[in-house]
Amino acid sequence: MILLRNFSENDTESLVAILNDDSVTQFLSTKIPSPYTKQDALWWVNEGSKGELIKAISFNGILVGCIGVNRGEFEYQRSGEIGYWLAKEYWRQGITSIAISQMSEYVFSNTDIVRIFASVFSDNNPSMQVLLRSGFKQEAVLQKAIFKNGQFYNNHIFVKLR
Repeated sequence: MILLRNFSENDTESLVAILNDDSVTQFLSTKIPSPYTKQDALWWVNEGSKGELIKAISFNGILVGCIGVNRGEFEYQRSGEIGYWLAKEYWRQGITSIAISQMSEYVFSNTDIVRIFASVFSDNNPSMQVLLRSGFKQEAVLQKAIFKNGQFYNNHIFVKLR
């Protein structure tokens, strides 16, 4: 069973293990510290994840990932950027698709956000496919918009409207 829930201190060891896997963090923001320490995980559990639209992804009672929507500011306040990650051993099992659908439904039902968008690195085809399966449409490709680890990537923008 896939459940979106709040993070707890019991998640710290799993967070450290998952977020020190380069295959998981390869296409994530450099805002996530590397290496990822227990102190980073405690900060995330106690402070960073406290937003209404940030949830742990639990599969059969085990922390396997994270999903969140960051609301825009000022004139972008009715848009939110969705982001997510999943432990490698749970890839390709449909978990992320379900989590995206659950989060999208929650956001559209419980907030005034009318536009959810995702920014995807050009080399991250699995994420593009999961967004399409979750009802998102590709809206744009921003050329060389992402620079990480000395390499440029195009930024593929996907959107789902209420």
